[in-house]
Amino acid sequence: MEGPGAMTDLLYSEAESDLRAAVRSLLAGRAAPADLTARVEEAGAHDPALWKALATDIGAAGLLVPEKLGGHGASHREAAVVLEELGRAVTPVPYLTSSVVATETLLAAGAGDLAGELAAGRTVAVLAVPLSAGPGHEPADTGTVTGVADAARADVLLVVRPDGLYAVDAADATITPLTALDLTRPLATVTDGGGGTRVADAATARTAVRRGLLAGAGLLASEQLGVAEWCLEETVRHTRERHQFNRPVGSFQSLKHRMARLWLEVVNARAAARSAADALATGSPEAPLAVAVAQVYCSRVAVHAAEECVQLHGGIGMTWEHPAHLYLKRAKADQIALGSAGHHKDTLAGLVDLPAPA
Repeated sequence: MEGPGAMTDLLYSEAESDLRAAVRSLLAGRAAPADLTARVEEAGAHDPALWKALATDIGAAGLLVPEKLGGHGASHREAAVVLEELGRAVTPVPYLTSSVVATETLLAAGAGDLAGELAAGRTVAVLAVPLSAGPGHEPADTGTVTGVADAARADVLLVVRPDGLYAVDAADATITPLTALDLTRPLATVTDGGGGTRVADAATARTAVRRGLLAGAGLLASEQLGVAEWCLEETVRHTRERHQFNRPVGSFQSLKHRMARLWLEVVNARAAARSAADALATGSPEAPLAVAVAQVYCSRVAVHAAEECVQLHGGIGMTWEHPAHLYLKRAKADQIALGSAGHHKDTLAGLVDLPAPA
């Protein structure tokens, strides 16, 4: 745990760089953005074989799970690297929902056996709360939850009831798909059918859910960073190759200024996302502060980068065939996921004892 005055290490370790290379290589061969545009038109963009390769072969699903429970005993820093790469490819896999939010919730609830199943990649679990729920969310006792991300891909649903947290077989619940803006992260309405196994009492469940949502919000910033990085790199590439008036459009001064500004925003977003991941990894008491800062900043940068990507690609950027729209939709969906920027600003104001104006 960080002590007073400890400095956050924002650099990537050798192990983290090796993990990035493995994930990027896998996604380049199995989940290229150009191929994804065709797949999202199908009934389900989820690729079980890709998920198995990521979760089991590379072992990404078990990064947050201790070795004694069957995981790899890594940290949020390594999980953040995976999410950066998944964001760069807008990959339609339930990593954030299952391997981060649900896993953190189960570990905080003391449900090590089920967390071990998630680590092995044999099971996908989803916390049955709206995607918009941020840290501090108090689940309503209605029996029906709308806007649950990746519920249709789950084997197990973690359902909060008045007396605690339950692990419910997804087949025993009613899952109704919804039309989502981001086709790579499907939403559904979940109606609790009862039954299941209680994994935590009410008090423990409340703490565990908050922990899961905090980790999810903090590492979502890394996914947003990946989205922004791809959009910037693709925009620079396109404007270098696209010619008007017998010169690359990227050589026009106004476009240089726009891309330079975006580059600075991406660099700052990386610092914010890495700070949040490091704070979660080290168990820093400043983790809620770092997460709030990362979400306030990174959500805006991802949207700005995606908007610039669409606009600076000109006509082709507006077409369905080009993947730019997938990044814009992911960025816009992520902007309200796990707490909106306004929610995190209010949290930040409270944490630094600076109440927002009435």
